Amino acid sequence: MLVFVGVATADAIALVDRYPDADERIVAQDVLFAGGGPAATAAVAAARLGIDAALVSAVGDDDEGHRIVEGLAAEGVDVSGIRRIPGGRSARSVVVIDGPHRTRAIVNRPGPDIELDTDPAARALIEASDWVHVDQLGWGPVRRFVNRLAQFPRLSVDAGNPIPGYTQAGTALYAPTLPALMARYGSHVGPNDTEALLRRALADGAQIAVATGGGDGSWGIAGNGTLRHATPPPADIASTLGAGDVFHGALLAGLVRAARGEFEGLGEALAYATTVASLSCRGIDGRSRIPDHAEALRCLAASTAPATQGEDLAR
Repeated sequence: MLVFVGVATADAIALVDRYPDADERIVAQDVLFAGGGPAATAAVAAARLGIDAALVSAVGDDDEGHRIVEGLAAEGVDVSGIRRIPGGRSARSVVVIDGPHRTRAIVNRPGPDIELDTDPAARALIEASDWVHVDQLGWGPVRRFVNRLAQFPRLSVDAGNPIPGYTQAGTALYAPTLPALMARYGSHVGPNDTEALLRRALADGAQIAVATGGGDGSWGIAGNGTLRHATPPPADIASTLGAGDVFHGALLAGLVRAARGEFEGLGEALAYATTVASLSCRGIDGRSRIPDHAEALRCLAASTAPATQGEDLAR
């Protein structure tokens, strides 16, 4: 089982032709409400792709909290590790998407903190998992908990957002955005710098290092292996909201399938995740157009780009 620990939100999303100016009212192309949050959306992606997934999080006992939990359960995500805080307010976000420029502005009200010490159900899920994936909210409590275990599951980290006090030690999969990778390990100065930055992450303690670069695809290295690069397939892009979160859930699903012998290592898992994330961008929200496993395989089979076949990146 994959266990995801971190943020779960209720989102209000508006798609517009341009951002409004101060004190201006504009007409939206669409307004919708959907579930969000890095860890929660990654869990939905894994579940949609046929992998057992559970979410550990905390919500209020308000209407938004009930909708968050019900939406995740409807996707097949195990919600037994979601704690409902009496009197608490669930995380909510207002997202404005500039459709023509594929950018977004997000205003977030944080939800309750995750407290594993008082949540035996969540701790049991983590102890029984194959992988634990954390975002910026989940890393601290999970790291403190697993440090007390004699054996602990492989730890995957969504490092796209700043994580106070973060260290690489004990990280099986380090997965930042390319800008976050550059901010931590240095900036680009040459054509092979993505590889150099990822190898710095490996030298710092990560076992696998992967970076996402939006429309340019993703890059990854495992141990002393070769740099892999996957490019996204053509897709009708409505919004990139949640695409990185979908990528993380799909990458873990791909690594699980690779361990079962269905994929050939990191290269094919990376191509799979990049394809799934790209297809999810067909929806305005981050979840509604995530493909299932069969659709993802059909798209991979139709692609002729060498990178999507997991080939080595020529250097």
